[in-house]
Amino acid sequence: MDFRLPIRLKLRCGHACTGAMATFMAVVAAVPGMGQVQPIQASQAVMLDRVVAVVNNQAILASDVDEEIRLAVLDPGRGGMGALTQKRALQQLISRALIQQQIHQEDIQATDPSQDEIAARLAEMRKELPACVRQNCASDEGWKAFLGAHGLTPERVATYLRYRLQILRFIEERFREGIRISPQEIQAYYHDMLLPQYAAGETIPALDKVAPRIEEILLQQQVNAMFDDWLKNLRRQGDVEVLDPALETAEDHRGQGEGGA
Repeated sequence: MDFRLPIRLKLRCGHACTGAMATFMAVVAAVPGMGQVQPIQASQAVMLDRVVAVVNNQAILASDVDEEIRLAVLDPGRGGMGALTQKRALQQLISRALIQQQIHQEDIQATDPSQDEIAARLAEMRKELPACVRQNCASDEGWKAFLGAHGLTPERVATYLRYRLQILRFIEERFREGIRISPQEIQAYYHDMLLPQYAAGETIPALDKVAPRIEEILLQQQVNAMFDDWLKNLRRQGDVEVLDPALETAEDHRGQGEGGA
């Protein structure tokens, strides 16, 4: 999930433990009729889950990565981006853990969405998310089929939406205040970015009509840039360790070179 604020550029269209924790194994088996427990052979061990990364002593499990991939179907920002990879899913989980730890550390309660807000966002998603529209998620039957097809539950979706709303509100409150967009910046965007999108003969909206939307786009761009820098710094200062070499990225290697962050 991309936590940055969404930006719509075409105005005319409207719209991130230790090694010893890396694997949990079931290692006990009851002997039939004996009521006693004996060690089992390695070939009989059953893999339950494993830790693939640790963010400031908070473990991220392999099952978390798998679930993040399933949840990607709910992310409207992934349209046309293809399937979410395990590496990218882990990076999203690392980022989310860092942000939520910061929210908890700063004791920011105002970012918690209400049940009504979550319900409203869910209703909107069921009606407008492309993947949902194709399966008629607006109906209870269609929504149930959609969840089943993607291995999701209503409770997990509600948790996902709560986290997403909480983080987006945190970004808004922390980074947006104090940003001012000048008339000159709006005019430059209008001439350099918007007008070239229109072909000869098409009706071009007047600057005063689209100025509020251009201002919003420029605000979001600045907020996103500030948030990206803040998150990179948060990761450098934190203790982030990826335990599964198959899920490591170039960013992880750079962080280890800088002292484990």
